Order: sequence, then C-alpha cells, then structure tokens
Amino acid sequence: MTDITVQNYTDAPFSATAILHRLDRRSIVLVGMMGAGKSSIGRRLGARLGVPFVDADAEIEKAAGMTIADIFARHGEADFRSGEARVIARLLDGGPQVLATGGGAVMNADTRAAIRAKGVSVWLNADLDVVMRRINKRKNDRPMLQTADPAATLRQLLAERAPFYAQADLTVQSREVPHEAIVSEIASALVAFLGVPPQDRAGP
Repeated sequence: MTDITVQNYTDAPFSATAILHRLDRRSIVLVGMMGAGKSSIGRRLGARLGVPFVDADAEIEKAAGMTIADIFARHGEADFRSGEARVIARLLDGGPQVLATGGGAVMNADTRAAIRAKGVSVWLNADLDVVMRRINKRKNDRPMLQTADPAATLRQLLAERAPFYAQADLTVQSREVPHEAIVSEIASALVAFLGVPPQDRAGP
C-alpha cells in the first residue's frame, strides 16, 4: 500500500465530486484506537462529502439487540469479534460511505482484506495521552478497559494494534484541534491518494 501521512492541509481545496468519482463504490474506512475521534470526525467527513456515515459499533449493537458492553459481558470478546467481522463485511458492500470501525477490528485478517478490497483506509493516529484524556470520562463504557490499570491496558493495546493500523492507505494525526481541520486533512489526503488531477481539485 501507498503510505501517505498528512498534516496541516486545512486550507487545501478539494472537490467532493472528484473524490467520489475516484472512489466509485469504495468506502472511506476510518481505523484507529478508541478515542481517536473516528465517529465524530467521520460524521463530519461524511457530511462534507455528501455520503452516509456509518458507525460499525452502532450497527453491531443494532444487529445484536444489546450494547457492546453487554455482548462482552454475556458472550465474551471472541463472540463479539466474530460478529464484528461479519457486520463490517456486510457494511463494506454499501459504499460509497464513511465507515468508522472499532479499535480492534483490524486485528482480524479477513476484515483487513475486505477493507483493502472495498475501501480506502485512514488511520486516525492519536497519541496515547490524547486518547486517555478523551476516554477518561467514559472508560466505564469501554469493555477492553475494565482492568485494574486502564492506562497500562490502553498502552498495551496501542502497541499491539499500531502495526496493523499502520497498514492503512493513509495516516492523519488526530489531535486537539477543531474536528473540521482533521476533516480537511483527510480530504486532502484522499485527493492525493486517489490521484485527483489539479484542475479537478477545487469545486463542489
């Protein structure tokens, strides 16, 4: 895969029409740790591009009829991961769209292959301290962090997952700036990755 790391493209023009033309039926798939901003940034990105935003975790809860925390408690992580892979595979048939995946989704080889085949992946790479600040108030909602030392668990998860996140087509740094700035950086990264010609980069 081509690795493009983008920062500070906030003012670069982009044409949603040109991006969508190059995407065709592919989805823009956001990957990264919990707290990286995949849902909030993804929702804004979908609005800017005029395509649906889909949150895989919300779709998993809808399909299961219970919260992710309840799935973990009643059935365990293995059962959750199996269902997660099936849901993401189904959702990837619905592009073009912006699809936010759960933090551990890319650990599944079949899911990574499906994303490669039917999407353009974007790693929202957030530093550990940024992620910890963001999730600290809601860590009770995060089944993976129900441990004696959530910060140590988060550090271990990031170390395990980072090599898989790094396989994404694009990397954009998620940090404490307005979400619209990150959205613009993702759009600019897409323009470069998809090879949108200069004459098509501005416009609706």
